[in-house]
Amino acid sequence: MSATASNALPIVQFRSRPGTVDLAWGHPDPATLPIREWAQACVGALRRYGGSALAYGHPNGPGPLVEWLVDRLGRTDGRAPDPPRIFVTAGASHALDLVAGLLCRSGDTVLVDAPTYHLAFRVLADHGVTLAPTPADRDGIDPAATRDLVARLRREGRRVPLLYLVPTFGNPTGRSLAEPRRAELVAVAEQTGLVLVEDDTYRELAYDGPAPPSLYSAAEDGAVIRLGSFAKTVAPGLRLGWLTAAPALVAALAGRGYIDSGGGVNHTNALSMAEFATAGAYDRHLDRVRARYRGQRDALVSAVHRHLPEVTFTTPAGGWFLWLRLPAPIGATALLPYADTNGVSYLPGTHFFVTDTGDTHLRLSFSLFAPDQLEEGTRRLARAMTQLGSAPEPGRPQ
Repeated sequence: MSATASNALPIVQFRSRPGTVDLAWGHPDPATLPIREWAQACVGALRRYGGSALAYGHPNGPGPLVEWLVDRLGRTDGRAPDPPRIFVTAGASHALDLVAGLLCRSGDTVLVDAPTYHLAFRVLADHGVTLAPTPADRDGIDPAATRDLVARLRREGRRVPLLYLVPTFGNPTGRSLAEPRRAELVAVAEQTGLVLVEDDTYRELAYDGPAPPSLYSAAEDGAVIRLGSFAKTVAPGLRLGWLTAAPALVAALAGRGYIDSGGGVNHTNALSMAEFATAGAYDRHLDRVRARYRGQRDALVSAVHRHLPEVTFTTPAGGWFLWLRLPAPIGATALLPYADTNGVSYLPGTHFFVTDTGDTHLRLSFSLFAPDQLEEGTRRLARAMTQLGSAPEPGRPQ
């Protein structure tokens, strides 16, 4: 293939339409990506580990990264998992796929928070399961009602192996499950044998104080599997993350055929990450991205207050998203074509539920754009809402 033809092929997943402020995508601001520092880490890893950096890796992940994760999680979450409880993955979605493949059977019922990360639905559905929403109220998932739901489903003869949720700076809401409910939900898992799959992707992106303790940190072995990722803190293209779980589950993952065939997952990048982290580049980079994303959050929050005073939302203490409730009778699906016409976009709330609900909400991401672009996108969204509000109803003579 010629160089010209090769250069014409796509490189990245996301391309916004020219002139559009596309607030739908939870992607990093390109200005935050540590290009120079990562290049230095790659060279440093090759110099330090030589040919071992390019060899088949250890099944659980390379020791230097596992050791750093033990220390890091002990400092950021209050409970340091020992090495047999860590498995290095190709990101959080890969980890979810691995866990589902190990714990689920075709025909199972898998519970998901409502609302929650929409692309997790695809990962889980690939395993032939039926997805069911957990009961929730304005404070998030309801542990007692969830316990009752699990009991009812099992009485009906259904197998319910796990519950997926993002309890810290959640996608799409940006909210964190309150600590009393965390303890109650962990107790439900321990009592019922339901495994909580805790997507902890946004833990390090805390803007107003430390993140709450993870569900994993308070649970007995086997009740919680935590998924972590460097996609949001460093760069998604690394395809690098980890999970923490009971040693038996980690051993089962490390013993799978594809690991026996290929060694540890993403071994070379994992050693580069260890170099990046132990040299102090991770901490310096994280300080920078927190400050930048805090500023972008504040810019979008201020813009929404100015231009969309009729919507309601809770300012997130971390993560990348604002979850807006629209004023009746405006629906997110009906509003979207007006937004597109005005050069702005978002994700309707319906994406984040497995049932036919959520159209009263929409999700805006503040991660990708600078403050002035977030201001302009919000101004365009306000114009779209005005146009929808003045549009004739279907069937009404014009």
